[in-house]
Amino acid sequence: MEKVLVLDFGGQYKELIARTIRSLKVYSIIKPGTISVEEIKKIAPIGIILTGGPQSVYLEKSVKPDPAIFELGIPILGICYGMQLIAHMLGGEVSGEGAGEYGQFNVLPTREWALVTDKFGVHNAKPFKALMSHRDKVVRVPAGFVPTSHTDTCIASMDNHHKKIYGVQFHPEVSLTQGGKQIIQKFLYNICEARGDYKLGNFIKGIIKELKDSIGDKKVLLALSGGVDSSVCAALLSKAIPNQLTCIFVDHGFMRQGEGDEVEQVFSNMDLDFIRVNAQSRFLRKVEGVEEPETKRKIIGEEFIRVFEEAAAKLGDIPFLAQGTIYPDIVESGGAHGATIKSHHNVGGLPDNLKFSKLVEPLSSLFKDEVRKIGKRLGLPDFLVNRQPFPGPGLAIRVVGEITKEKLDTLREVDAIVRAELDKLSKKPNQYFAVLTNTKSVGVKGDDRVYDYVVAVRAVVTTDFMTATYMKIPYKILDTIVNRITSEIKTVSRVVYDVSSKPPSTIEWE
Repeated sequence: MEKVLVLDFGGQYKELIARTIRSLKVYSIIKPGTISVEEIKKIAPIGIILTGGPQSVYLEKSVKPDPAIFELGIPILGICYGMQLIAHMLGGEVSGEGAGEYGQFNVLPTREWALVTDKFGVHNAKPFKALMSHRDKVVRVPAGFVPTSHTDTCIASMDNHHKKIYGVQFHPEVSLTQGGKQIIQKFLYNICEARGDYKLGNFIKGIIKELKDSIGDKKVLLALSGGVDSSVCAALLSKAIPNQLTCIFVDHGFMRQGEGDEVEQVFSNMDLDFIRVNAQSRFLRKVEGVEEPETKRKIIGEEFIRVFEEAAAKLGDIPFLAQGTIYPDIVESGGAHGATIKSHHNVGGLPDNLKFSKLVEPLSSLFKDEVRKIGKRLGLPDFLVNRQPFPGPGLAIRVVGEITKEKLDTLREVDAIVRAELDKLSKKPNQYFAVLTNTKSVGVKGDDRVYDYVVAVRAVVTTDFMTATYMKIPYKILDTIVNRITSEIKTVSRVVYDVSSKPPSTIEWE
């Protein structure tokens, strides 16, 4: 299968670049920007994309690729910091002087542009709007390159068509850039000469064969949460190694209202061994007094593994532990140059002394939308495949600050109201939930002064979960939500609606 290599320099949209490539039927992988040319040769990509990043390329300690990549003859596209790297390393000039550009700006093509022609119906050299997010800019292109577009303040793109090296200062991977996806498509198919041989059907066949070969006749224990990822993981494993899979559902007490019973009802009727472990009190004791969200995640992650180990010991020799880890879990939990946005309980929380001989993560190279498609192909019901995203640590990271049983019970009631009312919308948000803040507020209920919790409602619209905007919920629905929460739940005095986008915020609060 042909591959495009995305070299990561800490750019916030690296996953979106990789997802866009896959949506165009070309397989993509993300690697640290500093990997050696020898490693690149082993991967044998048909093209390389250099991501954005937070540093300045002209500083001595800024992250840079192996200079030899420019001599490999492999087509290269630099995006934002990636374009600046190309310019700086090949003899051009990058400057941090003057105003930056943050937001949508008009890009004006100045000549025939290899990445913007009418072959795919892209702009046809007409002005278009693109997302810019930079202060540094290329002020002089290297020898052999020509500027191909500009904004009012910077060179917006440059080409060296002879060497097949290209740079764009804007972000073609985001929806705020008009025709951005077609620009990436042009790079893949016209420049890299891709065949488009990445198909999920082929992936399923390949991963099932790989699972059979690597597991053999051994037993596997699966950490089943009932969410999309672990459910698809279970379906894949049951297809690859029937009668060798035991699914353990740990009810840690941080589930939404009635959710533990729903998970048990669904999976008890499937062709696999299902075990429910009720460990609510155990997990609550472990996080007692803990306020910091990263610490919560790691404690819960380690406790998950301990529960699985104990269950495995009772079941006999089960050497393999399976998890529904997906690609964004790994990338967001920190790479060589990417910031650790949040440690996922099934990645950053794994203890060093893991008591299984091997970890099985068949979805670890896939994005969420790909996982959902595979779930449908494997015959999982729509209500499970399209289930609301829910973090592994559950409500533990939607209760801000210290966790108590009282807070969890309050949040469960609030969240049930929010979901019930937003479920009535014909066009629902892509993700919606409630957060119990660590703040109390004065209120009046009846003739009494109260001093109770403030809860926040969050509802976002997104296609990729890497970027998101808040949903403009009709006021009538918001009124109903607020009135129900403050009337039905004694311990809440105030409701606020979160109107932050991602970035700069994340979808979850913690």
